[in-house]
Amino acid sequence: MASADLVFTGGPVFTADTVRSRASGVAVSGGRIVAVGHDLDDLIGPRTEVVDLAGRLLVPGFQDAHVHPVSGGLELLRCDLGEGATESDYLATIAAYAASHPDEEWILGGGWAMSAFPGGTPTAATLDRVLPDRPAFLPNRDGHGAWVNSEALRRAGIDRDTPDPDDGRIERDADGHPTGTLHEGAMSLINRLLADPSPAFLREAMLAGQRYLHSFGITAWQDAIVGDYSDLVDQGETYRQAALDGTLTGKVVGALWWDRNAGLEQIPSLVERRERFSHGRFQATSIKIMQDGVAENFTASMLAPYHDGHGHPTDNSGISFVDPETLNEAVPQLDALGFQVHFHAIGDRAVRQCLDAVAHAIERNGRSDGRHHIAHLQVVHPDDLSRFRELGVAANMQSLWATYEPQMIDLTLPFLGEPRIAWQYPFGDLLRAGAVLAAGSDWSVSTPDPLAAIHTAVNRKAAPGHEEGDYDAFLPEQAIDLATSLTAYTAGSAWVNHLDETTGTIEVGKAADLAVLDRDPFAGPADLIGATRVLQTFVDGSRVYAAGDS
Repeated sequence: MASADLVFTGGPVFTADTVRSRASGVAVSGGRIVAVGHDLDDLIGPRTEVVDLAGRLLVPGFQDAHVHPVSGGLELLRCDLGEGATESDYLATIAAYAASHPDEEWILGGGWAMSAFPGGTPTAATLDRVLPDRPAFLPNRDGHGAWVNSEALRRAGIDRDTPDPDDGRIERDADGHPTGTLHEGAMSLINRLLADPSPAFLREAMLAGQRYLHSFGITAWQDAIVGDYSDLVDQGETYRQAALDGTLTGKVVGALWWDRNAGLEQIPSLVERRERFSHGRFQATSIKIMQDGVAENFTASMLAPYHDGHGHPTDNSGISFVDPETLNEAVPQLDALGFQVHFHAIGDRAVRQCLDAVAHAIERNGRSDGRHHIAHLQVVHPDDLSRFRELGVAANMQSLWATYEPQMIDLTLPFLGEPRIAWQYPFGDLLRAGAVLAAGSDWSVSTPDPLAAIHTAVNRKAAPGHEEGDYDAFLPEQAIDLATSLTAYTAGSAWVNHLDETTGTIEVGKAADLAVLDRDPFAGPADLIGATRVLQTFVDGSRVYAAGDS
């Protein structure tokens, strides 16, 4: 065999293949893995680049099955609140940004944590202290609510007489006056006033997001919203152009946005967008259906009503954004057209409605290779756990959230009540029920660091550097082991993205999509998994990231 272009040697290799075999060397030629073994000296020639692992672990490139790189990139380029933790942090960042961008008509950005504010709802009056004259629109980390100031409310004409939209809510005081937080569809009351980002700015944001993902060893992903949602315009053309000119280095599936205010009549346009945008490393072959909101603002769709915080049921059981009758017709039609459906479901009613819709698709079309998947899965009724395997629906985990932290303790647990508290993020039960596990981050909602998420999946506690208090493990019976979690973040997500024939594992013939870690987390204690970081990232054998000390 001819000399390889690239050889990794001197450290363990986690292959993520069916037997999770271990090796100590990998050789790459022409962007493909040509050998996996223990003694590859014969493949090292004068032009071979040799990467000495020095005992550190080589893994398949991570694949994020639910992420928002363009909106995350926009936050990085705008008023980025992601590093803050308190109201004073946010106000200082906003004031500094506004002072350094005096010509911007609107202050845009976001990334604040609900736990920083009483009830998770910041006020316009607070924001007015640093922005009395210019309007501000700042979505929170999960993208399901936004903080606005009085000038933004004034420009939008939002007052006590403005009705709540069907798919959202305006936070109000006791007299009905808007207080400065807009939930879900109420954000559109402001969004309609905002100018679309220019194509050049969207491209800059996408490339910034891509660089950030590569720095965490991520080589492929599913962009969970490609379409007009929140402050985004359709990013499909941004991806298409990057695929055409070669600047798209990640391998990307785009989930085209299902407009929840429209119906089945939008399907032909989705087909047209799939054909128009798909090119090379970008394939717009998935459809994103957001079936509900989030538990913290009581818009996650529940089978039983929320509690009032004192154990008493209310009259609110959340919002199902897509009527089940429409959902049960849309999913079979999309499935028949060869689309994958990527569901957002937080509450147990939303999860059941999504599973029911897939069951309707199977009844009508037979079993397809759509590889439909449900993301988030915060509350899953025990009766539905086995249905994931039965229906072939993948469980798309955002495991970083499966931990005690202030938002969970203050804004979720009192309002879910038993037994639903114990039904949260049931990854262990889903694994035991035979479900396919995939994994993602939902960045910019939370960090895109796969190792932080893997740490939480294994320990059910926050990773080092991500703790917001000293808490016990959260439902530790739902923990999954390190190898399973690594496999979910590599081979599992590759399967969801229909990339499993070419990437996701370290096997001869597969693409050399690889990440070098700074240690072997299998060799250390489980409570240090999240301290692991990525030193180098490769896509098709080309280095797309290197840490300064790698």
